[in-house]
Amino acid sequence: MKSITSRIESYLLRRLRPMTINKANIFTTLFVLIFTVIFAYLLIQENYHDYERTLISQQKVHESKETSDKYYAETQKKLNTLLIKNTIAISTLAFILFSIMLALYKIFYTLIQRDIQTFLDFFKGNAYHESVLNPHAIFFKEFKVMVGHANEMVETINMQKRTLEEMNLGLEDRIKAKTSDLILINKNLEKEKTFSQDLLNSQKEFLKYTVHETNTPLSVILTSIELYVMQNKKDRQLSKIEAAAKNIFNIYDDLSYLVKKDQVVYPKMAINLGEFLTSRLDFFSEVAELSKIRFDAIALTENLYIYFNETKLQRIIDNTITNAIKYTLPNENVTITLTQEGAFVDMSASSRSKEIKDTNKIFEAYYREEEHIEGFGIGLRLVRTICDEEGVKISLDSNNEETTFKYRFQMMGE
Repeated sequence: MKSITSRIESYLLRRLRPMTINKANIFTTLFVLIFTVIFAYLLIQENYHDYERTLISQQKVHESKETSDKYYAETQKKLNTLLIKNTIAISTLAFILFSIMLALYKIFYTLIQRDIQTFLDFFKGNAYHESVLNPHAIFFKEFKVMVGHANEMVETINMQKRTLEEMNLGLEDRIKAKTSDLILINKNLEKEKTFSQDLLNSQKEFLKYTVHETNTPLSVILTSIELYVMQNKKDRQLSKIEAAAKNIFNIYDDLSYLVKKDQVVYPKMAINLGEFLTSRLDFFSEVAELSKIRFDAIALTENLYIYFNETKLQRIIDNTITNAIKYTLPNENVTITLTQEGAFVDMSASSRSKEIKDTNKIFEAYYREEEHIEGFGIGLRLVRTICDEEGVKISLDSNNEETTFKYRFQMMGE
């Protein structure tokens, strides 16, 4: 029975739309009224059937001549009167029962509505202020149990709210303290940043000044050596001086390019790569000779032109040559070749040297495979930067037998 009731209830909840209590009250009143009318109608109908049966019975007796016409008429009149009285009595009784049921229903409905309204006011008011329900203001026992649960819930919520407020106050204090610390740290960082920027600017100015002031004495040294050689025989000590000066001159050119590259525009021009490469090999011939290194130039006489900036090209070639001189084993050759590959010119420098273990890291700034070799470790990084800017492809192959640097330039006009 309970399962059937639950199914009906579940079906009604799914099918019927939600309604207000007032609508439910109207539907209930109409239902009781209809039920009362049907009940009264059934009683009146049953009474009328009894009347018809009695009337038929009297008619049969009268037809059998057992009663006179006068007695039959009086009996019929009495039955009609009784029918009317019974009908009125049934209608009156049905109305009285309907009124009693409606009154009782209205009383309980009012009490239920009052309890529900108390709960509604309670939940609505607690959104803005803390309060509890008075259990004595509730009539029904089930609602009194709900009052206890509701008050317990409110107390728990209020306790959690107070805990959160305390946590928020503590968190605000910690945030203020952290903010003050961060402001102080930020001020210190700003001071350190300003100091570092000033120091960097000073270093740049010092480097510019040093590069500028180095050019004149280096030029004087190299010119004096050339004049001296023209009048006297070159000895080994003078060759060492000249080689050292040229190494310093190469470093000077690197530093000069680094200082000026962001302020100076480097225009391109047509360059005969073979002639340019030959002139740079001649410049470093003394340095190679003192290091017991020989240059072996192949196919440098061909007219292979590229459209390039002369300063940038010199930095690529000079750093490649000096790097080869530093790392090539004594009494070995450095082979320099130029070959045309379609629309490109490949320039390579090969020699026997110790294997380069990390061919990618060799192009990083300040990195040197052998720490005892002199230098700043910026030459190949500078070469990589220029090649990336100008679209020159670099390839490096190194093993125990040979190390080869190869550069692929776009031919002029292609």
